[in-house]
Amino acid sequence: MSKGAKMTEPTTIVGCSIFPFRVDYEQNKKLPIGEAVHSDVVSVGGHLWRVECFPRGYDEANNGEYISIFFSHASRSRSVRVIAEAFMIGRDGEPSISYERRICETFAISGDERLHDSWGWTRFEKVTDVENFFLIERHVTFVCTIVVMDDSPIPVPPSDIGIHLGRLLDHTDGTDVSFIIDNETFPAHRAVLAARSPVFRAELFGSMAEATMSSITLHNITPTTFKVMLQFIYTDELPAKDDLEDSSIEMIQNLLAAADCYALDRLKFICAQKLWDKVSVDTIATILACAETYNCHELKNKCIDFFVLEENFKQDVFTDGYVALVIKFPLVAAELKKRVRA
Repeated sequence: MSKGAKMTEPTTIVGCSIFPFRVDYEQNKKLPIGEAVHSDVVSVGGHLWRVECFPRGYDEANNGEYISIFFSHASRSRSVRVIAEAFMIGRDGEPSISYERRICETFAISGDERLHDSWGWTRFEKVTDVENFFLIERHVTFVCTIVVMDDSPIPVPPSDIGIHLGRLLDHTDGTDVSFIIDNETFPAHRAVLAARSPVFRAELFGSMAEATMSSITLHNITPTTFKVMLQFIYTDELPAKDDLEDSSIEMIQNLLAAADCYALDRLKFICAQKLWDKVSVDTIATILACAETYNCHELKNKCIDFFVLEENFKQDVFTDGYVALVIKFPLVAAELKKRVRA
């Protein structure tokens, strides 16, 4: 039996975000073709996104003459229809609308090789134009817009489970374990911790002594680091940049160490990305040592690529960080020397 014809339903916007993506162009302009600089992960419309800038382009066929920009869908939930826009900020501080780019595409689930989970422009703009008109104190700034749409007849609101679980941190109702660090107490819920971390699961529900303890004292983590990690466990997000009390390299390294200790793999990737954003001639040795210590292979490889660029290496070898790196990690030092000589 026929169900009859249905009227075409209007598209509903379920989420929108406009955010800047600032790239240290001078630091990254000699990256190999196909190597990207990534933005922070942003949440829009119940999906995770990041922007990828390829300073020398994505496609070898363009001979490094164009920069490429792609929006990447980082969620593994479902495909989604999106309008994405990007434009650059000129030296006068004004948006250069003449260089605006817009796409309207369906982004597949992250990791689905059959369909595209990223869309953008291989020829976003010529490198010469970027350097002549948009380079400001070593940096170029992109303004990015992501509009998530739902064209289903009955739109479903985006997931808000992170918001609700996050509220548990604001109250002690239902907490059944607490952590004491330097005289600060952090109430928590065993079930939430165990669901997010196999290490916490073994500790709080296994045969370890902590399984029967209502209060656990921790020594190898600071209160600030534990607080940020706890918020990530409950919400799957870090505090907004304005709410983050400390965004120093040391703080991010401490957070990465905690993520490694408690097997919070996604948090490790986020920390690795933030450390890569802070890479410079002065910080590269410290960040490379951190990547090696906590098995961040992607960050390690990117750091080595940065290190062996001739103009960087000539400066890096005279830093105290390089000396410490050579002493503590002789295998990394040997790999660097091999790459430099190649």
